[in-house]
Amino acid sequence: MKMILRSLIAAAAVGWTIAAAAEDLRVGLAIEPTSMDPHYHNLSPNNAFASHVFTPLIDQDEHQRLIPGLAESWKPIDDTTWEFKLRKDVVWHDGSPFTADDVIFTFERAPNVPNSPSSFGLYTKGKMLTKVDDHTIRIVTEGPAPLLPNDVSTIYIISKKAAEGATTGDFNSGKAAVGTGPYRLVEWVPGDRILVERNERYWGKKPAFDKVVFKPIKSDPARVAALLAGDVDFIEAVPTADIARLKEDKNIHLARGVSNRIIYLHLDHFRDKSPFVTGAEHNPLKDLRVRKAMSKAINREAIVDRVMEDVAIPAGQLLPETFFGVSKNLKPEKYDPEGAKKLLAEAGYPKGFGITLHSPNGRYVNDAKIAQAVGQMLSRIGIDTKVETLPPSVFFSRASSGGPDKTPEFSLILVGWGSGTGEASSPLRSLLMTYDKEKGNGASNRGRYSNPEVDRLVEEALHTLDDGKREQLLAKATEVAINDLGIIPLHYQVNVWATRKGLVYTPRSDEGTQVMELRKE
Repeated sequence: MKMILRSLIAAAAVGWTIAAAAEDLRVGLAIEPTSMDPHYHNLSPNNAFASHVFTPLIDQDEHQRLIPGLAESWKPIDDTTWEFKLRKDVVWHDGSPFTADDVIFTFERAPNVPNSPSSFGLYTKGKMLTKVDDHTIRIVTEGPAPLLPNDVSTIYIISKKAAEGATTGDFNSGKAAVGTGPYRLVEWVPGDRILVERNERYWGKKPAFDKVVFKPIKSDPARVAALLAGDVDFIEAVPTADIARLKEDKNIHLARGVSNRIIYLHLDHFRDKSPFVTGAEHNPLKDLRVRKAMSKAINREAIVDRVMEDVAIPAGQLLPETFFGVSKNLKPEKYDPEGAKKLLAEAGYPKGFGITLHSPNGRYVNDAKIAQAVGQMLSRIGIDTKVETLPPSVFFSRASSGGPDKTPEFSLILVGWGSGTGEASSPLRSLLMTYDKEKGNGASNRGRYSNPEVDRLVEEALHTLDDGKREQLLAKATEVAINDLGIIPLHYQVNVWATRKGLVYTPRSDEGTQVMELRKE
């Protein structure tokens, strides 16, 4: 039956295969970007694709180490001022020169894109840019900002000439999507394909492929079938169930790497009456004992073993142990259903309560299956859990602003976060600092968790120049937030890509699928 299904899927792919036959590279994407606007949605698939068309001032290598981008060098002038020397040999895709004016325009626009589900304001707020000359800028901050280069590395620079007054729709149509990256956008047909062509004016190392077509193939079996049939050359998010089989195929090469992405539960911390909770007069999620019970109810080892087929690592905090700012004192919560029931009883819920767990379906590896497993585990301790999965675009919109006055809609969600900066301040600032639109903090804090001690420690870390002290502060902030269960960590993703014979991919810790990391053997 599986072989028949895969044959049908492969046959269905023939139509677009013929159209793409002249392309140098064909890529099967598990998740399609939600926009071509590099500032619309701080989402990994969007950021990964944007790297083909646009460039930040400071780039990141496959391990998220900082390397020169549009800035050839940068240095602190004093405790609150950084100076960036911009490349002089860069032109936009339309041939116009890249200057400091484009950088200043970008930083003014990035935090103010209308209807952004997750804003880049987190990385731009509190930074004042001034132009020294056409190829020198200075960034002044409100206090010492040792992580400023990390923040800057998350913002793709856009053309003032092409994008001034432009909408996200203008980027999606290609009109404003004028970059300095290795590829230029030719067309985006949502749900069908994204076509790019090599930028022959690119200032850096020329990519290996003249043309690339990105094909969104959400279905795991369809994506694997397309690779095996030769309809695509390269796929991301290899299904866990197919890894062993593909590993034995001499015509397929697998690339595997530990991700910076944590899969976790976010809970409603801010409403006295939570909309998707039943059987409780008040919001039980505001009680630490209840949150602790929920964490104890989850068998992380079983999820990794049975749902993820060992392609994941149980999580006890925000990042795996090799990253900057990780605490040595936090370990994954031990599975303890009896202890969970006792905590529920202590909190006044001996018979439990009801709740709905919302999750995207197709955004993260096995996300719907993980949600079902978590729902069953919570139900076993008396929290009667319904699971509702949604298409990612619908899920993120509702999870961020689907409630009254554009507040987060859901009571309990399964979601993921990858550290764009490659260290602990990214998830701390985005997920666990008090939501503050003006400061850009808590941009993805969809549970509206708020803890003054976490805020204080993170703020202090962000202004501490000494690397050792800053790392200790980030670790302490993580301990406070996780011990308070601002979120409930589940596991870290391990990502797997697959290529046809003759191609080799270098895995990235940020999960990015970037054809610039693909080489011919």
